[in-house]
Amino acid sequence: MPTSAYAEVLASLYRLEAAKGMDFKLERVALALKNLGNPQLRFATIHVAGTNGKGSVAAMLHAVLVAGGYRVGLYTSPHLLSFAERIRIGQREVSEDEVVELAREVRGAATVHGIELTFFEFVTVMAFLHFAHAAVDLAVVEVGLGGRLDATNVVDPAVAVITTIGLDHQEFLGTTLASVAREKAGIIKPRRPVVIGRVPPSAAVVLAQAAAEQGAAAFWLDQDFSVAGDAACRFEGMGAAFDQLSIGLRGSYQHDNAATAIAALLRVRGRFPLADAAIRQGLAGVCWPGRLDVVHTKPLVLLDGAHNADGMTALVRELPGIIGQRRMHLLFGVMRDKCWQPMAQAIGPLATSVTVTTVLPPRGAAPTEVAPAFAPYGPVRLAATPLDGLETLLRTTDPADAIVICGSLFLVGAVYPSFFPQGRRGPCDAVSGTTPQP
Repeated sequence: MPTSAYAEVLASLYRLEAAKGMDFKLERVALALKNLGNPQLRFATIHVAGTNGKGSVAAMLHAVLVAGGYRVGLYTSPHLLSFAERIRIGQREVSEDEVVELAREVRGAATVHGIELTFFEFVTVMAFLHFAHAAVDLAVVEVGLGGRLDATNVVDPAVAVITTIGLDHQEFLGTTLASVAREKAGIIKPRRPVVIGRVPPSAAVVLAQAAAEQGAAAFWLDQDFSVAGDAACRFEGMGAAFDQLSIGLRGSYQHDNAATAIAALLRVRGRFPLADAAIRQGLAGVCWPGRLDVVHTKPLVLLDGAHNADGMTALVRELPGIIGQRRMHLLFGVMRDKCWQPMAQAIGPLATSVTVTTVLPPRGAAPTEVAPAFAPYGPVRLAATPLDGLETLLRTTDPADAIVICGSLFLVGAVYPSFFPQGRRGPCDAVSGTTPQP
């Protein structure tokens, strides 16, 4: 049971989110951090941006560095089950008491001085302060949105990583791949290396120009390093080679993510030496739930955080290898600000039935608005809440069929606890080959 002080801190943070929304400026967060002595400069950083894959790459980097014996912070967003998932050191999430104390310190550095931070800015400052207090060796920091004006973009990274470029958050990042790339390229810093994953040509031009302007050495997937293979893969490039790599996350696209993570680690290996065994161990044991996450077997239930067109295309590509010939029943919910029509067009034809629900109203799209997009593909029903939709599907779906839940990480987070009725367990408990039963 959360303490009253912790509950009040979370309530106050979520009030910030409701009141201020998104307002992209670096001045506020930079000033708050300055008032705290610039804690983000007291440890090394790997800064990770990208339309898709950035969370997986961040988790891989963190897992390998922990396996290598380093004290490593990890800052990611959003969370699935608990706010504390956003801020970790090693395998330990930030505690309730630490959240309360960190919030007090940040308020003292911000609000008292008239600095009105947004929710994400406030939490970012908390994370950096926590890592500095704990004297981490380095931190893996995932960009929240974009890059150039993201609150995390006050770090001086040992290496920057850009995983993929696609269309998402167009109202903030622009409507072309080039415009999105320009925003992501904002994390490239003067004379700091950048590792770049699989990006389309128009984005690559922008990223290459940005790296050249900053005097930053750029290392590209399929040019400077490569990955090949199916179940086990081979990495080669940048003076290293690894055969028969096992990756603890489902999906062929995770091979690209693993290669990108390895390349970034190779760029900091001189400063943070890593044995080959640590790279193998970290990749094999990495946990990043809610992505191609099988949490039940009869019927098979798959959770996936696909929340944009590229993510949905990747999910559709992987589905046959996971659900086989099973009939698929879809539970779908999406945020209102997403371009969800292409997502429906991608996955709708595979569904035997579709249940549309809403997440985080009013930010979530209304089911009545979304449902017609699935009508051409089969029967569609509405569910008032994600749990209502899940309960109905579990009750009515043939054990030989499959239920796929996707469209938003918030939807995945809403249903995830249903598979752990014995009490809250860390979201990584459902990974590494175990399949929880409701």
